[in-house]
Amino acid sequence: MTAARFDGKVAVVTGAASGIGSAIATALITEGANVIGLDIDEPGLEKKSAELGDSFISVITDVTVEAQVEAGINTAATRFGRLDAAFNVAGGSRIGAITDLAEADWDFTVDLVQKSVFLCTKHESRLMRDSGGGSIINISSLDGRIPMPGGSPYATGKAGVVMFTKNAALELAQHRIRVNAVLPGLVDTPLVAAIMGYEPAKQMFLDRIPLGAAATPEQIAAPCLFLASDDASYITGIDMVIDGGWELSNFPNLAKIAG
Repeated sequence: MTAARFDGKVAVVTGAASGIGSAIATALITEGANVIGLDIDEPGLEKKSAELGDSFISVITDVTVEAQVEAGINTAATRFGRLDAAFNVAGGSRIGAITDLAEADWDFTVDLVQKSVFLCTKHESRLMRDSGGGSIINISSLDGRIPMPGGSPYATGKAGVVMFTKNAALELAQHRIRVNAVLPGLVDTPLVAAIMGYEPAKQMFLDRIPLGAAATPEQIAAPCLFLASDDASYITGIDMVIDGGWELSNFPNLAKIAG
């Protein structure tokens, strides 16, 4: 691996304040990039800025609001005049049985995990088109491939990200823009802190993962950077599962331990 595959490159990372987005931002800067970090978490962005220095430019952004998305992404143009890579990572979920789930919880989740990817890709691709091309990585989830009990809006939204990615790859190839999706399994991030902190639930997941552990954010960031780099210059429209083999054994039934 070249030590600085992203020397002089400009990247946008959503959800950059924590978890997978934070790991991607750190890895990009380590490899020479300037990063525009978008997140709604202002304290998290401030901490990340202090950690990474001038190569990290934070922009407080609600990725479900198009005006904010456009302004945040356009920071790449105003500061650097180009955009080479983008990583659409921001996500979250509200869970509940289909018979009881509130409409507002469905809308919150699907907007955050699916609509945001459309909005970001729309404005990222416009800048990349004007820059001569680029690479977009959309973070989906293994939950977009296997059913998630109690998580229908999240699983549905993430499945939509996969098909949107394929459509975007088809449409944007003419502009030399590659678009790929990454589908993580269980990753040790703040979003799954409740699972990782409750031993019976954690063990149910680990029993389903042949490699026997949750991924670290860095283990997801590494293949994301590969897909965005010139090393993957002939790869577009794929959905790469990174799950330690979890897909081979399906989703655990957490209802068995639900109080």
